[in-house]
Amino acid sequence: MTDARIVTRARGLLQEFNAAGVLAPADVHVARRLTALAGERDESVALAVALAVRGPRLGHVSVDLETIRETATADWDESADLVAPPGRLDADPADLSALPWPNPGDWLPRVAASPVLDGPLKLEGTSLYLDRYWREERQVAADLQALAGAEPVAVDEARLAAGVAQRLTDPGQALAAETAVRRRFAVIAGGPGTGKTTTVAQIVALLVEQQPSALIALAAPTAVAAARLTDAMRTAGLDGIEARTLHRLLGWRPGAHSRFRHHRGNRLPHDVVIVDETSMVSLSLMARLVEAVRPGARLILVGDPGQLTSIEAGAVLGDIAAVGGDAIVVLDEVYRYDERIGRLAAAIREGDADATVAALASVTWIPDLEASLDPLRERAVATARAVTAAAEAGDAPTAIRALGSFRLLCAHRRGPYGVSGWTARIEEWTGAGGSDWYVGRPLLVTENDYWLQLFNGDTGVVVARGPGEVAAAFERVEVSPTRLAAVETVYAMTIHKAQGSQFETAAVVLPDPRSPILTRELLYTAVTRARGELIVVASEEAIRAAVVRPVARASGLRRLLGEPRA
Repeated sequence: MTDARIVTRARGLLQEFNAAGVLAPADVHVARRLTALAGERDESVALAVALAVRGPRLGHVSVDLETIRETATADWDESADLVAPPGRLDADPADLSALPWPNPGDWLPRVAASPVLDGPLKLEGTSLYLDRYWREERQVAADLQALAGAEPVAVDEARLAAGVAQRLTDPGQALAAETAVRRRFAVIAGGPGTGKTTTVAQIVALLVEQQPSALIALAAPTAVAAARLTDAMRTAGLDGIEARTLHRLLGWRPGAHSRFRHHRGNRLPHDVVIVDETSMVSLSLMARLVEAVRPGARLILVGDPGQLTSIEAGAVLGDIAAVGGDAIVVLDEVYRYDERIGRLAAAIREGDADATVAALASVTWIPDLEASLDPLRERAVATARAVTAAAEAGDAPTAIRALGSFRLLCAHRRGPYGVSGWTARIEEWTGAGGSDWYVGRPLLVTENDYWLQLFNGDTGVVVARGPGEVAAAFERVEVSPTRLAAVETVYAMTIHKAQGSQFETAAVVLPDPRSPILTRELLYTAVTRARGELIVVASEEAIRAAVVRPVARASGLRRLLGEPRA
């Protein structure tokens, strides 16, 4: 039987790199088509084109032909499951460096002289781009530089000083608020528990004090993050200010010639645009946002550069934060979670493997998956029982709160370290099941349903509603289970899916240390989902491998932002 991952018509370098699992069939097919159209017969150029096509699938904006031989082993689609290379099922990822990579000294001139650059490809130094990403990267850099270089906003300094003194006692948060009110462009960065959302709420209040008629837009990359931001505004007494997804803010129109209603020719009407969870915003979406912000408006980006980036191409917030500057304020005082978790998170963020291993001694660490899993089992069973008891009593709010008190987080969806396997294990521990809609079943929404006001990442519980009747209860809505089109059981979830959420207790299961998706950002995001108690199930080798392996996304945005404006 033919392996669907092997392109049988591929020859030469394309064939070898496809067989090794470096290139997917789509990469090979597109490269063959583009080189054929250009009349290019050099197989090293075809390989470069295939790698450029591959890059955005793995989160890269471009491929650096000078370093790809060394970095290819770290490339992986972070949203996908770990699978073996199709042609070398027993190959170690490190073996990719032994492939017949062209010599950059010869390879780059060949690509530079190729007619493929007359089409949808651009060579910038040693980096080869698909034309779309080359243009978007430059557009984002130019638009952000224009915002950052605009004249500061005229403010009532006495009113601002009084408002900050009244509302903010933390010096970092006060500086962030003052920066956001005064500037056309500002970035508020910080880890979980540093008060980013609190600061945003106070910024909104200060802006309203400065300009009561100001039109303010709050947005986030996901519907769940937008809903949490809306809730935070209500908690701060700012009723009536509702956050939206970036797609809804920009006016996404499926099937339309122009994807968004708002763009450079039809700008957003808002005086202020504030975006939360910006680490999850891709280069393409950021390009659409910044071109839609009207001249004279403010743009405020909020997020944690240390967290996982968008599953699409780019690491925009990380690139912006790395450049630095007066418009970027980093919050580093942690208020929300246990200081033991704070020390561990700091060690991971700094890339200090020894300090990370030392800090693990202060949390519950199970270094051997074959050892006793009693701590994990106890938390999982206790949570399931609390959820079920409340659900059987018809008490949806209590059931939902109990569900949020504990969550098991995995790097993969499938496999021995994945969500599916751990969900089955927890169901066995708890004795759950018996029907599709058993009372107490924890639910995870996997697709947005704007009609029901349920969004990808929302969690809920099946609760009793009379003899033989049940309902699916979520924080904002309760519906009949028959109306739910895309849900799954959520005893465990991926670390990517958990981004933006926090739990009183979080258990983290890491994969084999050779897993290409095991990175510093993955581990940091995982451990910072816990507010009070953290359980880590991972070998010391896996921990060390993650800490010393930061996500390295090929991008030129950092360099462009550092260049002086024309």
